[in-house]
Amino acid sequence: MSQGPPAVSVLQRSVDAPGNQPQSPKDDDRKVRRREKNRVAAQRSRKKQTQKADKLHEEHESLEQENSVLRREIAKLKEELRHLSEALKEHEKMCPLLLCPMNFVQLRSDPVASCLPR
Repeated sequence: MSQGPPAVSVLQRSVDAPGNQPQSPKDDDRKVRRREKNRVAAQRSRKKQTQKADKLHEEHESLEQENSVLRREIAKLKEELRHLSEALKEHEKMCPLLLCPMNFVQLRSDPVASCLPR
């Protein structure tokens, strides 16, 4: 049998590959600094995300309160409308202007005086 080059394990070849050279202390320092920078950037990003979520929550709470105030105002205005509509209906029953058979266009200067009983 012919003998070829000595058999080299796959593990040995991967360690000896150009991209996998043993790290120098300088490279290790660079790697540590890069990881630290990345860690700090990730912390900043998470903090910013949390602040944004907090701000949205506060805005939501504020809008909920404003909505409640506006709903109470709507209810109050509806009640006032109901009250004024009832008052108008009662007034229409006895209003001399609405009871007067004369056409208001033909009335002279004071339509109320000409419709009121004398």
